[in-house]
Amino acid sequence: MRHRIPVKTTAGTVLGRQDAGVSVFWNIPYAAAPVGPGRFAAPVAPAPWAGTRDAGAPGPTAPAALRAGFGPLDLSALLGSRWVTGEDYLSVNVWTPSPHRDRLPVMVYVHGGGFLNGSGRAALYDGTGFARGGVVLVTLNYRLGAAGWLDVPGAPANRGLLDVIAALRWVRENISGFGGDPGNVTVCGQSAGAMVVAALLAAPRAEGLFRRAISQSGSGLCGFAPVQAERVTRALAGTLGIDARADAFAGVPDERLVSAVAGLGPVDVAVDGHYDTSLGSSPFKPVLDGAVLPRQPVDAVAGGRGSGVDLLIGTNADEAALYVVPTGRAARITEAEVAAAAARRHPDPAALVAAQRARWPDASPGELLAHLVTDAFTEGSRRLADAHAARSTAGTYAYLFRWRSTAFGGSLGACHCAELPFVFDRTDAPGLRGPQALLGDGDLPSDLASHMHHAWTGFAATGDPGWAPYRPGEDRTVQVIDERWRPAQL
Repeated sequence: MRHRIPVKTTAGTVLGRQDAGVSVFWNIPYAAAPVGPGRFAAPVAPAPWAGTRDAGAPGPTAPAALRAGFGPLDLSALLGSRWVTGEDYLSVNVWTPSPHRDRLPVMVYVHGGGFLNGSGRAALYDGTGFARGGVVLVTLNYRLGAAGWLDVPGAPANRGLLDVIAALRWVRENISGFGGDPGNVTVCGQSAGAMVVAALLAAPRAEGLFRRAISQSGSGLCGFAPVQAERVTRALAGTLGIDARADAFAGVPDERLVSAVAGLGPVDVAVDGHYDTSLGSSPFKPVLDGAVLPRQPVDAVAGGRGSGVDLLIGTNADEAALYVVPTGRAARITEAEVAAAAARRHPDPAALVAAQRARWPDASPGELLAHLVTDAFTEGSRRLADAHAARSTAGTYAYLFRWRSTAFGGSLGACHCAELPFVFDRTDAPGLRGPQALLGDGDLPSDLASHMHHAWTGFAATGDPGWAPYRPGEDRTVQVIDERWRPAQL
C-alpha cells in the first residue's frame, strides 16, 4: 500500500510516497533553475515555496542529446532514453527506509555520461535496494555539456562541479529530515561521476561535506589546464558562429547548444606539454581554474587534500570494450589511429605504443587501442589510490572488476559500466539482458550482485568494504571482483 509522507526542508515541505517499506522523494530542488544568464552562473539556493511541493514523481533532466556511438547496445537504463525538458532540473531524489529513522548512512551518487549525458532518474539508479539495506540514497542532476563544463570568459569555471557541491550542501542541511546522518555521507560516482568524485577530493569548497568517497572507473588525472579548455571553447564558439564569451553563449537556446555540442566530438587538447590522460571521447573535463579546482586531483591528494576521507576506488578489466566492441569499430581501427590516440595522451607517443606492443605482441590495432584506453582508466585511478594511501589517515581500498559479460559473443567482457548493475543490485533492470545487452544472455553469478551491494553499503556505513586496505605497489591488495568473490565480512 502506498502512503504519502511529508518532510520539511530548508526551502519548504515536500510530499513523497511510501511503498513496501521505502520512502521515495523525487525532484527536490537543491538550487534555483539555471535559466537565461543563470545557465552560465554559479548555482544559487532555490526560492522557498509556500505549502507543500509534490515530490511523488520524477522531474526534468539536464539538457543533453541522446548518447550515440554504442551500436545496438542499449544504455538507456544508465543514461536515460531522452532529455526530459523543464527548468527545475537541478534537483535531488531521495530513497530512505523511513524519514522517521535516525542517523542512517547516506550515499550521494553522481551519474556518469562523459559530462554530456545522463541523469539521476535513470532506471538503474533506483535506490530501493540501498534503502532496504538501511542506507539513504541520494541521486542528483548537474549541468552537462557547455552549460556545466565549458570554460568561458565571463563565467565561473566548473559549474557542473559547483552544482554537485551545492547538492552536497543541501544534503548536509536537509538529510536528517529523511533519516540520514549528515556526518556520515559517502559521495560516489562512476565514469564522469567518478572524475567528479576525484575533483571533489581536491576542491577546497567541498571540504567537510563528505566522510567517504567511491570512484568507479574514473581518474585522478581528469583536469584540463586552462589552455586545453580554451581549445574546446574556441571550437564550440566557431561551430556556433559566436564570440567566445559567456554572454554570447548564454544567448544560444538550449536546443541549439546541445546540438552543437553533440556534433563537436573530441577536441585535440594536446598543447604546451598538456595531454588528455583520460583518453575519453568527451570534449569536456573539469578545469584546473585555480579556484574551484586549483590542482590535478592526484597532486592535491598527494599534498594532503582528502586525507581524512575513506576512499574506495577501482576500474574494470576491459573498460574500453564498451567503445569499440558494440559498433564493430575494433576491426576497423588502424595503426595511425593508435598513434594519434597515443599522441593525445603522452609526450612520447611512439614509446607509449611500443610499450603497449611489447605487452600485447599479437594484438590487432583495435585491441591495442582498447588496451591503451583501459590503461588510462587504470593509471589515473591507481595514481589517485597511491596518493591517498600515502598521505591519508583514513582507509584506502582498491578493486579490479573482472566478471565478463557474455554479450557480443563474450567480447564485451568486463567493460566500462558492467559493474553498475551489481553495485545497485539491479541486474533485473529493463534492457540489461540479451546477446547485445550490457550483461549478456548467459547465467549471472548467483551472489555477485548481493555481495557487491553489501560491500558498497558496508563501506558507506563503516568505511570497510570487506577486504584488506590498499598498499601502493602491492597488487595483492587490489581486490579482484568476479564470480568467485565474496566480501570477508559476510
